Amino acid sequence: MPVFDYKGKTLAGAAVAGSMKANTKQDLERVLRQNRILVTSISKKAPELNIKFGTGIARIEVSRFTRQFATMIGAGLPMVQCLEILTSQSENKELSKVINQVKDSVQGGSTLSEALSRQPKIFDPLYTNMVEAGEVGGALDVILVRLAVYREKADQLIRKVKGAMIYPAVVVIVATGVTVGMLTFIVPVFAKMFGGVGAALPTPTQVVLDISNFLSANFLYLTGGTIGLSALFLWWKKTPAGALLFDRFMLIVPVMGNLIRKSSVARFARTLSTLLSSGVSIIEALKITSKTAGNLVVSNAINKSVLAIAEGDTITGPLKETGVFPPMVIQMIGVGEKTGGLDDMLNKIADFYDEEVDEAVTALTSVIEPIIIVLMGGIIGGILVAMYLPMFDIIGKI
Repeated sequence: MPVFDYKGKTLAGAAVAGSMKANTKQDLERVLRQNRILVTSISKKAPELNIKFGTGIARIEVSRFTRQFATMIGAGLPMVQCLEILTSQSENKELSKVINQVKDSVQGGSTLSEALSRQPKIFDPLYTNMVEAGEVGGALDVILVRLAVYREKADQLIRKVKGAMIYPAVVVIVATGVTVGMLTFIVPVFAKMFGGVGAALPTPTQVVLDISNFLSANFLYLTGGTIGLSALFLWWKKTPAGALLFDRFMLIVPVMGNLIRKSSVARFARTLSTLLSSGVSIIEALKITSKTAGNLVVSNAINKSVLAIAEGDTITGPLKETGVFPPMVIQMIGVGEKTGGLDDMLNKIADFYDEEVDEAVTALTSVIEPIIIVLMGGIIGGILVAMYLPMFDIIGKI
């Protein structure tokens, strides 16, 4: 349905303007007359260029919506009114549209969980299952608060891990760019100077010049090859076998693997604890948790435990057999099962491993930073020394 811009005046003479959807100009004019607006002009609005990457809605915005929704429901406001307020208050237009669609579904007779499940890219199965449990148990306000706390802590964990990975990646990219720039633009200047000397160059200098000449002569081919290999790697990483192999490799990488394992355990424990305390069955909770583990090796381990539990086994045995989870985690889960407080024990595990992630991030930064600085300094310093060696020889002969 097209959108029209209109201008007009009220019966009191006040100027009004706005935009509205309508099939034709005549339909819009009729609606405005019914609202006692004297139309002065109507024009069809040009369609907006709407290029999107992903959903256009960040995780933190969904977490903020959940916290605000939980506060309003806890204060006793009707659900539809809460959604109307959140629709108007949201600064993100895409999220505002989603909330409005949820509100329309609820007004049409759907439950909140059904309405949320129609937006799977925004509200995952964990979210909708918890809301459904809250609706069935008559404790939606409590569940929403619990969901808001879970998302906030999960977002914090994701930021820590991403921050730890982004820092070394940025430094490596900058170091590579500086090195390639020197070899491509600065070294050729020295090469011209050395060309007129006529004497044999020192071996380090000749090696650097050969590398520079190779880069200059094949720059486009190397760039295209790098882009092609990167695209091929990304495609391979999206295949089931490639994703599993990559995730398995990441778990054994020194320092980084320790961080990934701890963050996966923290996410597993936090998610499972939140679902169990919200009344979701153990089987369903584990199935949902496996999808949010963040690592396919951990996800497969959880799925294997689901099959064993479905056959009557306890959760501790199958998780121990996978070899993915640390012994301390298995022992604490076992204690939680025996005492009937599995959700509380999982929450304690999550809190403990959140702190472990903090320490792992600090350790990763402290280990990688000096290594990268030494490598970067060594490469750039080596190039400079190699370029000045012939000059030292010339000065020595003089």
